[in-house]
Amino acid sequence: MEGIGDYVFVREVGRGVHGQVFLATPPARLDVDHAPVAVKVFSADAAEDGFALMVERLHAFADLASPLLVRLHEAGLEGRTAFCSMEFEPFGSLASPTREVGRRERVEAVGRAARAVHALHEAGIVHRGVRPANILLALRRAVLAEPAVAQVLSPGEHLTGLGTRGDARDLEFVDPALMRGAPAGRHSDIWALGVTLHIALTGFGLYPALTSADPMVAARMFLRTRPEPDAGLSTRERAVVGRAIHPDPGERYPTAAAMADDIDGLPT
Repeated sequence: MEGIGDYVFVREVGRGVHGQVFLATPPARLDVDHAPVAVKVFSADAAEDGFALMVERLHAFADLASPLLVRLHEAGLEGRTAFCSMEFEPFGSLASPTREVGRRERVEAVGRAARAVHALHEAGIVHRGVRPANILLALRRAVLAEPAVAQVLSPGEHLTGLGTRGDARDLEFVDPALMRGAPAGRHSDIWALGVTLHIALTGFGLYPALTSADPMVAARMFLRTRPEPDAGLSTRERAVVGRAIHPDPGERYPTAAAMADDIDGLPT
C-alpha cells in the first residue's frame, strides 16, 4: 500500500487485528510543519453510518486537546476504507518501544494513561482499547492513543471483546463483565489499566495460558480463571493491580484518577 487519500506512506510501523499503521508524509493542507504523521488504516469495510459514528467518537477525543492524549489530525474514507491520521510518536509504545524503557518509566507511563482515561471518562468517553500497544512513547512523556473505534465500522463482526481474527492473548484486556453482557464503562477501562500495569511491572500478563488460537476456547478459559497478581510484586503493587481487576466491578477503583494516584505513589 503506497498511500491513502493525499497521504504518501513511507513505511509500515505497526499492525494489529483491526488494521495497519503507517509513517506517512502529510499533505501540505494539514499544516504540521512538514513533520511526518502516523496514519491508521482500518481493515474492516466501513459502512456510511459506521464511518459517521467513528468520526463522531474521534472528534470528541480530539476536542479534549489534552497533553495526555495523542494529537489527532483527521479521519477520512477512501472507497470503503476508513483511516485516521495523528501525530507520530517516534519511540514506539510500551508494547514495542524503539528505545530502552526502564521499569520506572513504564509505571509512570501507565499512570499518565490512567489520568488520560479519567479525562475521557469525565467527557463521557469510554476508551475500550487500553493496553501497552496504545500507550505511545515520546522523548520524556507518554500519551494514550485514540479510543477503539473499529467495532463501529463493522458491527456484528466481533465477539464480545475479541475480534474473530484476533490474538487470544488480547482477551485479558477485556473486563470479564463485558463478556457476561455488561456495558463498557469506567470499570472496564480500569480493568484494562490493571492488566496493563501488571505487564509494566512484570513483563507478562495475568493469563499466560491464553494461547489458544480459537476465540471461543479462549473465552471459556478466560471466564473460568480468576487472575492473581504475580507473587513477586510488592504488597503495594499487588494491591493496586488487585483492586483494578477485582471480579466485582463495584469493588474496583471508583475512577481512573484514583488509580493514577495510587500508581504515582508506588515506590520505583
